[in-house]
Amino acid sequence: MIPTNIYTLIEPKSGNLALKIHPFEVENPFEETQRLNHYSLIWVQEGRGILTSEFHEYEFQENMLLSFAPYQPFSFKSTEGLTGIVIQFHPDFFCIHKHHQEVACHGVLFNNIYDTPIVLLDGKTSTNFEMVIEQLKEEIKKSALAQYELLVSYLKIFLITASRLKREQQSAMEEATLSKEEPYILQNLKNYIESHYRTKHSASDYADMLAITPKALSKLTKSHFKKTLTDLISERIIIEAKRELYLTNKTVKEIAFELGYNDEYYFSRFFKKNAEVSPQIYRETVGFDRAAAST
Repeated sequence: MIPTNIYTLIEPKSGNLALKIHPFEVENPFEETQRLNHYSLIWVQEGRGILTSEFHEYEFQENMLLSFAPYQPFSFKSTEGLTGIVIQFHPDFFCIHKHHQEVACHGVLFNNIYDTPIVLLDGKTSTNFEMVIEQLKEEIKKSALAQYELLVSYLKIFLITASRLKREQQSAMEEATLSKEEPYILQNLKNYIESHYRTKHSASDYADMLAITPKALSKLTKSHFKKTLTDLISERIIIEAKRELYLTNKTVKEIAFELGYNDEYYFSRFFKKNAEVSPQIYRETVGFDRAAAST
């Protein structure tokens, strides 16, 4: 028997999960590593612990929102009993890549290689979230006209609100790090990765462009981003590969070539190592937006 406090919307054509909202209490449902084929928003309302995501650890506590993209691995170690709410949605229901200009959460809540997957919620935002979640639950229970459209609208409100708050927190953090004389070289590095990730894949490429040794540059990235330079480059390539797999009908070989890999099989191994799933399985389970690809 399905508990009454779990709200699930199933996509009628595919039979796949479209949207799901459910609470968790006391017991930690995320002790084992999660690798889900949908987006996850986890609002921790009570409790604290350690989040592990992609081999990095972050402390979390009550009134924090944690956000994860499809197949982004994560797990929790809770030091206190946890209470919270989970919102999960499939890219076929709402695709971040397609709607990034509307909701501005791509690169903020999801797929941000330079920041943590955590947003600290204030009282006003928490109250707003509670109202939006209740509206989502009520609409899921209905089978009324334009149900999907209304649910997507509520989800957009949630995502935009969270993105705005995280941007504010990012700005405050950037001001704090600038006051500590953070090297401007790191901002240049971000710009170079964004401009050249399709053609330059090694740490030494970026070190040469910045006139710094690879060792010194890697020390900076570890200090400020908690990641190696190789991690940053690889993650940016994988984000683009996932976008191409979902939004286009290009073959894996075509995507690999456009990302600077002449060997399709080497690229597939690289993708699987970093995404923990093959490009083919990613496309099959996360989905393929045929409507967008045919336009």
